[in-house]
Amino acid sequence: MKIAVTSTGSDLKSDMDPRFGRAAYIIIVDSDTMKFKVLENSQNRNLTQGAGIQAGKTIVDNGAEVLITGFCGPKAFRVLESAGIKTISGAEGCVEDVIRDFKAGKLKESQTPNVDGHWV
Repeated sequence: MKIAVTSTGSDLKSDMDPRFGRAAYIIIVDSDTMKFKVLENSQNRNLTQGAGIQAGKTIVDNGAEVLITGFCGPKAFRVLESAGIKTISGAEGCVEDVIRDFKAGKLKESQTPNVDGHWV
């Protein structure tokens, strides 16, 4: 399964970035092999608005089935939900640890966004 995790750095030992749309990196991890692909998110970090929507599109385009992040707003949540991507919000720790927690069933899917939109 491909899992997208927001990250402050470019490897599995990096801390999660609690932001979704403005995360420094998005790491796409194959949960079976732990092989990963690093996506720089600079193009979305600098947007005045719509960063979460664009980051959501990036995740969809890269075939992720799950997103693990700290915070996810309503517009990004709708993009992910409409693409059938499960969102897990409120996670903390390094990328490797949250993948392990997900595989162990310790992280639960979010049913709603966990922050208000910036431009609502």
